[in-house]
Amino acid sequence: MNNVWALLYIDPGTGSMLFTIIVGLVSTLVFAFRGQLLKLKFLFTGGKGDKADKNKLPYVIFTDSKRYWNVFKPICDEFERREIEVNYYTASPDDPALSEDYEFVKAKFIGEGNKAYAKMNMLNSTICLSTTPGLDVLQWKRSKDTDFYVHTYHDVTEGLGYRMFGVDFYDAVLLTGEFQEEYIRILEEKRDFPVKELFVTGSTYMDGLLKQYEAIKDNNDINQDRPFTVLLAPSWGTDSILNKYGERILKALVDTGYKIVVRPHPQSFISDADLMKSLQEKFPDNDMFSWNSDNDNFKVMYESDIMITDFSGIIFDYTFIFDRPLIYADTHMDKAPYDASWVEGEVWKLRILPELGQKLEESDFSRMKEIIDGVSDNEIFKQGREKYRNIAWQCKGNSAKLTVDYLENKYKELTDKERDVEYEPDQATV
Repeated sequence: MNNVWALLYIDPGTGSMLFTIIVGLVSTLVFAFRGQLLKLKFLFTGGKGDKADKNKLPYVIFTDSKRYWNVFKPICDEFERREIEVNYYTASPDDPALSEDYEFVKAKFIGEGNKAYAKMNMLNSTICLSTTPGLDVLQWKRSKDTDFYVHTYHDVTEGLGYRMFGVDFYDAVLLTGEFQEEYIRILEEKRDFPVKELFVTGSTYMDGLLKQYEAIKDNNDINQDRPFTVLLAPSWGTDSILNKYGERILKALVDTGYKIVVRPHPQSFISDADLMKSLQEKFPDNDMFSWNSDNDNFKVMYESDIMITDFSGIIFDYTFIFDRPLIYADTHMDKAPYDASWVEGEVWKLRILPELGQKLEESDFSRMKEIIDGVSDNEIFKQGREKYRNIAWQCKGNSAKLTVDYLENKYKELTDKERDVEYEPDQATV
C-alpha cells in the first residue's frame, strides 16, 4: 500500500506546475468560447458589436494576504471618498477589508492559494492593482480579459527583493521614490522586456504608519513605566538572523537584562517551522521575553527602543517612522533566487545600512549590552535616517490620492481608446 501512495505522490513544485498547465488549458477553452460568442454577436448585429463589455469591472484590487491591508486601506478609503466603485479581491478569509463598512468598495474572499489564482486568471476588468509579485510567472497568469496590470510596492526598498521576474509582466509600477526607476530599467534592458509605465505615488503603507504614530507619539502615558525594550525583527530563510545565529543571539539578548521581543517574519512559521518551534520551546514567553506574531507590527515597533534585524524591509518602517536606532546583523543575502542577482554590486537597502545603524557580528555577542547602549544616541545615524527617508519615501501624506488619480486617469485613457475602435471579429481572443 505504501508503494502505491509513493507512486501517487506529487511534490509541491510538480503540483504547482501541473496546476498551472491545467488552469492554462481551462482558460484557453473559456477564452475560445468567449471569442466564438463575440464573433456570433458581430454577425447577428450586422457588424456592430457592443463596444463595451457590460460585465467588465472597471477597477479590481487583488491581494494574496491580509497582511497587505495596510497598503490597500488608504486606497480603498480614497475610492470610497470619491464614490468610485472598486472590487477588492482577497485570498485571506479573515482579511480586515471584509468587515469594513464600505458602500463603493466591494470586498470579497475568492478562496485561498490556487483557488484564488484560478479566479484571477480569468478576471474580466479594465485595471487590476496588486502588490503581489510574480504575475504571469507561476500560478497567477495575466487574464486575456484584463487590460492593464498595475503593481504597487509594499515597502520602500529598491524592489530587488522579489523572486525573479517579480514585476516584469506588469504594465505599470507605482514607485515610492524616483530612485526605484533605475533598478526597473536595468532589469528591463538586461531581459529585453517592454518598458513599463512608472509613476511616483509615495507609500500608502508608510503614510498610514506615520498617521498612526503622529496621533499617539506625544501621549507619554502609553510608555510610562515601560522597561527598555529591544525588538529583534529578522527576515526569513537560510540567511536570516534566526537561521544563522539561532540560540546564540537569543541568549546574548536575554543576558543584557533588557526586555526582549522577537518578531519573526510571518513566512518563518511556514518555511522555517521546525526552527521556530525549537526556539520557542527553548525560549518561552515570560515577563522580559516574548514572541510576537501580530498581523499589524505597529504596536510592537512603537513599544520598543531599538531594533535588531538583518535585511528585512521592517528596517525602513522602524527608522523612517519612529526615527529610532538600528542594529543590523552581519548576515549574507544570497541574491541568486531574486531580481537582485541581475544587478551588479550590493543591493541598495544593504548598501545604505552603515549610514542607518550599527553592524553586529557574532564576535560582538559577548558585549551585546555595550553595543546597544552605544547606538542609542548616535547623531550620525540620525542624519542617515533623515537622508534616506527623503529619498525612499516621497509624496508623504499624498500617496492614496496620487494612486487613485493615476488609476482614474489610466481608466479614462483605456476606455476612451475602446470607444474609438470598431470591433473586428478576427481580433477575438482565441
